[in-house]
Amino acid sequence: MFKKILIANRGEIACRVIKTARRMGIQTVAVYSDADARAPFVQMADEAVHIGPSPAAQSYLIADKIIAACKATGAEAVHPGYGFLSERTSFAEALAAEGIEFIGPPVGAIAAMGDKIESKKLAKEAGVNVVPGFVGEIEDTEHAVRISNEIGYPVMMKASAGGGGKGMRLAYNEKDVREGFEAVKREGLNSFGDDRVFIEKFILNPRHIEIQILGDKHGNILYLNERECSIQRRHQKVVEEAPSPFVTDKMRKAMGEQCVALARAVGYYSAGTVELIVSGADPTGESFYFLEMNTRLQVEHPVTEAITGVDLVEQMIRVAAGEKLAFGQDDVKIDGWAIENRVYAEDPYRGFLPSTGRLVRYQPPVAGWTDDGAENGRRGMDGVRVDDGVYEGGEVSMFYDPMIAKLITWGKTRDEAADKQIAALDAFEIEGLGHNIDFVSAIMQHPRFRSGELTTGFIAEEYPEGFTGAAPAEGLHEKLAAIAGFIATAESDRARRIDGQLGGRLEPVHKWQVLVDGVDHKVTVGEKKVKVNGDRVDLTMAYLPGERFVQAEVGDDVLGVKLSRTATGWKMTTRGRIFTVQALPRRVAALRAHMIEKIPPDLSKFLICPMPGLLVALNVAEGDTVEAGQPLAVVEAMKMENILRAEKAGKVKAVNAKAGESLAVDAIILEME
Repeated sequence: MFKKILIANRGEIACRVIKTARRMGIQTVAVYSDADARAPFVQMADEAVHIGPSPAAQSYLIADKIIAACKATGAEAVHPGYGFLSERTSFAEALAAEGIEFIGPPVGAIAAMGDKIESKKLAKEAGVNVVPGFVGEIEDTEHAVRISNEIGYPVMMKASAGGGGKGMRLAYNEKDVREGFEAVKREGLNSFGDDRVFIEKFILNPRHIEIQILGDKHGNILYLNERECSIQRRHQKVVEEAPSPFVTDKMRKAMGEQCVALARAVGYYSAGTVELIVSGADPTGESFYFLEMNTRLQVEHPVTEAITGVDLVEQMIRVAAGEKLAFGQDDVKIDGWAIENRVYAEDPYRGFLPSTGRLVRYQPPVAGWTDDGAENGRRGMDGVRVDDGVYEGGEVSMFYDPMIAKLITWGKTRDEAADKQIAALDAFEIEGLGHNIDFVSAIMQHPRFRSGELTTGFIAEEYPEGFTGAAPAEGLHEKLAAIAGFIATAESDRARRIDGQLGGRLEPVHKWQVLVDGVDHKVTVGEKKVKVNGDRVDLTMAYLPGERFVQAEVGDDVLGVKLSRTATGWKMTTRGRIFTVQALPRRVAALRAHMIEKIPPDLSKFLICPMPGLLVALNVAEGDTVEAGQPLAVVEAMKMENILRAEKAGKVKAVNAKAGESLAVDAIILEME
């Protein structure tokens, strides 16, 4: 077994590998860029080596710096995590040349499966179903248009070396191809150093199912069941679960055996994932097609660990050290259900725009992934596990992926796992930047998610006008009104005790007007009871003035509520929604009608940069006439290109930015007449 390994990655996956290595008695080496100098993974590792500036192209993507760090520290092997150099054949070859073990598959398998074009050819030769499409190299935009017309719309354009949702565009017509082809090439080049693109038919009502593969260097290859990853946004996974609510035992066996055959054909060992697309229109589930094989550890691997009991990172290390798998296919079971939600630095209330900046407050529902035993590690505390690599006061940088953390829950049933997600998300506190906690909580509560009727179009179909918060359950407004009345009473009593600022007499009963999202409630708080609109509410909670989070038992419901103070009340966040709550004494509430409403400024004439980023392209000039929906500019943030369009027709009055400039959030790009 290795005595020391280096992790050629950052963030949560670096922390994840370090914890398993520590449990195995293996020393670890971290490498870090300028942006990550104070990151948790750097503190956790036994040693840390600085490898360059913040941009990945100048640090984490330079193989020579990783190898130099291995030599300087005596690391015998390298775990690449996911992304960066994890699927770069030249990196694995360079390590081998220096006598350093690569904790991953053989170079030949990486080469065969890492190229999406070549992998489809190999899969077809191996008898695996592949999606109809063009698997050669595409010359230019006109060639892409001809191919797309021949295949028939809709089509998917993909960067050949892409992954993680980067370098992908869905085209429903020729206009979409012309607009998106060059963007796919640029994203492929910028993220993966390869601008080749291929085009394939887009399967309608698709489900995204993937099979986890694990093999050793002695010819043993197993499949560790499947994961359902159908809920995606911009082709990037948001929710993953294991097992799939769609896959039957018969389907699982057919998919698994076919994926093992494909892995065997390329001499695969270590952990890997074969991604399949399944037609939801086929009730038999037999219409599944090969998409790609990821020759690395997947972001969503924890859900497989939770239901199988297998530590995939440990198995990768043992396989790299030459050990045989200690179990066989018949030993792989399904115990319960696991769901993972990716917590991203993005604002779902503003069209999912990337959000960067400081984590002013970061309090996950449980401590990070534990390493005090296999079961606690796989399933966390009481079925709640958090994999993260950030800390309160740290920065979520524009240089890397926007994922803040992964929240994994395990239950005996799918509903139990989903219920644990909702409760944990209610308790997950993040301040300082936008995040998608409310959004994923809304998904967990959605009737369609609960039914298991999923497709990759779920988000687009269920939130066509964008996200405004989860639909509130019946009676939730009244429960929040009771909580608000209790909190307002506690704060007013404290104010009286401090200096008598609200009068010297402590009234035995407090009467409040509480507005929850504009809905008026009459709340009365006594010593032992709370009434809302005249009806008694059974409320049990503790509150100290100034607290940001409270947990309350309201009837037979337990609510975790995050609080943010406003001038006349709070923003209360719970169950996937932000509620505006105002609490005023009845005598003060009568004066509300006399308040003058503040009119917000008109910003409709300005094209405003919605996030910090790089202005990649400016499509118009001063004096140009534009139509509603016309692309005006392209801003790159978090390795993704975002097209900014005209909200209405008009004429460009002034241009305030140039292509190539770095823009701050809310910077004015141009002004319309």
